[in-house]
Amino acid sequence: MSRTVLTDLEAFAAVAQHRSFRGAAQERGVSPALMSQIVRRLETELGVELLRRTTRSVALTAAGEQLLEPVAPALDRIRGAVERVNAHRGTPIGRLRINAPAPVAQFLLAPLVAEFLQKHPQIEMELVAEAAKIDIVQGGYDAGVRFENDLQQDSVAVPIGPPQRYAVVASPAYLSHRPAPATPAELNEHPCIRRRFQGAGFLEWVFRRKGRTVRLTPDGPLTVNDAQIAVNAAVAGVGIAYVNEHYALREIESGALVRLLEDWSPGIGQPFLYFPRQRHVPAALRAFIDFARVRRVRSG
Repeated sequence: MSRTVLTDLEAFAAVAQHRSFRGAAQERGVSPALMSQIVRRLETELGVELLRRTTRSVALTAAGEQLLEPVAPALDRIRGAVERVNAHRGTPIGRLRINAPAPVAQFLLAPLVAEFLQKHPQIEMELVAEAAKIDIVQGGYDAGVRFENDLQQDSVAVPIGPPQRYAVVASPAYLSHRPAPATPAELNEHPCIRRRFQGAGFLEWVFRRKGRTVRLTPDGPLTVNDAQIAVNAAVAGVGIAYVNEHYALREIESGALVRLLEDWSPGIGQPFLYFPRQRHVPAALRAFIDFARVRRVRSG
């Protein structure tokens, strides 16, 4: 098999798994037009249509399904063999894509990645902040970061940082004409700033105290999709917000916001870096895992 055909098969498999030329192109660092051109070339060489394209979607034809079934695992084995050879190099190289919730990406991973890349200049990283639960393999990621309850089954999970806490906050002006809630249930008597994830429902507010867990999704006049907007709205007196504490620390320290229900310890647990159990571990990912473990021990 020529290198050209192998490259074409890799492009076809990427488009088929993403069901999108754009998603496959982003994974491979090329343009969607080039991905389309490569797949067309493969179809011309094989003399059969592999993908059925519309303006909104991409689907496999019967021939495409028949080709993808043996090709996808074969390509994975080839990549695994290359990575195992690469592991013998003195310096890991390659491209690493990680998907993580925004607060973890911003406050935990960003400084960690900056230090990691200084140590490993031949590794290129892409860090994507996303709250929705995704299939990291289908999304073209090497690994993801999620909390214990959200980890995919049959995945290897490595703790990557301290437990993440949420803060319930409101402005002094808001609290000047309303009594502060003493229990999570009393939040239902207050206007709350709700968060909605793209393609999903509202963020659930979770509280724990003495082994008891309370979950609720309070109502309110404002719904946002960004924690910083929720903080700004709370400062302006719109209502009570529930955000990762890192977003509100500056406002809490300055007095612009007051922290509420601290004795209920709102939190979502410890973040884990995870990747498929049966998949080979790329050298770049292995280097990052080892680096994160060392940093965690030093900071712990």
